Amino acid sequence: MNYFPVFLDLRDADLLFVGGTEDILAKLRLALKTKARLTVVADEAEDEIRALAQAGRLNWMPRFFEPDDLKQKRMVYIATGSPVADSIVSRFAREAGLLVNVVDDPANSNTITAAMVDRDPLVIAIGTEGAAPVLARRLKAELEERLSPRLGRLVAAAAKLRARVSHDLPSNIRRSLWDRFFSPKGEAAELAGEAAIEAHFNALLAGVDAPRQGRVILVGAGPGDPELLTLKARKALHEADVILHDRLVDPRILELARREARMVEVGKTSGKESSWKQSEIEALMIEEARGGATVIRLKSGDPMVFGRADEEIAALEAAAIPVDVIPGITAAVAASAALKQSLTRRGRNSSFTLLTARDMQSFAEYDWHSLSAKGSVFAIYMGVEACAFVQGRLLAHGAAPDTPVSIVENVSRTHQVICTGTLDGLSQLVHRAGIHGPAIIFIGLAKTASASLPQLSQGVA
Repeated sequence: MNYFPVFLDLRDADLLFVGGTEDILAKLRLALKTKARLTVVADEAEDEIRALAQAGRLNWMPRFFEPDDLKQKRMVYIATGSPVADSIVSRFAREAGLLVNVVDDPANSNTITAAMVDRDPLVIAIGTEGAAPVLARRLKAELEERLSPRLGRLVAAAAKLRARVSHDLPSNIRRSLWDRFFSPKGEAAELAGEAAIEAHFNALLAGVDAPRQGRVILVGAGPGDPELLTLKARKALHEADVILHDRLVDPRILELARREARMVEVGKTSGKESSWKQSEIEALMIEEARGGATVIRLKSGDPMVFGRADEEIAALEAAAIPVDVIPGITAAVAASAALKQSLTRRGRNSSFTLLTARDMQSFAEYDWHSLSAKGSVFAIYMGVEACAFVQGRLLAHGAAPDTPVSIVENVSRTHQVICTGTLDGLSQLVHRAGIHGPAIIFIGLAKTASASLPQLSQGVA
């Protein structure tokens, strides 16, 4: 981010506009919505600029720019029609320490005016750092269509009503109140006028003294790509007060949470004493929820697939904490999509098995005879370290050495790796491909015939 978005208080500020062009007129139309004092310096000016000056809306000085024009100014817009003149004025203004915008010339500017959706006092600014103004205008048009022209009235009412909300209230309760105030019911009240808005607020305020019931939501973060997150999961992230997340949750997904949410990484790493114990995670969820917080237990993939969700749900229900589950795309499903191969296919397999190698004792007790049968297809989660064991067990129970295997590491992420081969070379394939991160190992899933996925025997794609 090269430009940090801010909103300037322009009450009683002096703004300078150098040039009398159409570009300057466009900036003036925005600035006229503020309470700033506007001065235009230009030997010639558009008729509308002249008319605004005659009406007393701005001060037009019909002459060329002089460096003294910059004195006492807060910000300068420049569009003389001459790139050379624009550059000279910009240099003077930046040396004077002013905010400078040369229209359509980011290189000579230190400030960019965003595309704005104006529902005063609600203002939404959209910027592309000068790279794609057409895109910014398209997004502005889409927001203009979605937001009621009267939405500003609801925001203005909130400004008057805020003083009635006690700062002694916990922040999560205040936030919940305002969330409900700006809900569809609030927008409906806005249509009916100020009295309806105040009645809506009074009804909400009357209920804030009731003890707030905390809750826990087990949320599936999916395999990694934020675009694979469900809409319901995204909404939950915006509502969370506390987010307890696994180590493997993609940082881009955490960025989608509201800024005030408290993040706690509760990842469990095999063999590390600093890892969180399951009992500690459950105790923290209960503690936070009893304090009235909305707690998101954010798990990579789907919480109901090797996510110990049953244990957490049982602990929460025993503590009388409300709990919900929002599923996510589990890694095996995302990995099969990356391979462009169905997990089940007529004539090949009518069932599909998910295994985990996390618990090696239980892993050793699987029905390896059935898994080794022709037509068996299964996926192993967390199986990289156990690949040699898997290979040996399957071959010992009669699996064909040329049984296809596919491995997808960091599925759906920018550094995703796909490698394919056969069962008799599984452990060598993992070693040669350098697979270390979270990976799904498919046994019995044939190589794709798609030309978009390179076919490298015992290799990496």
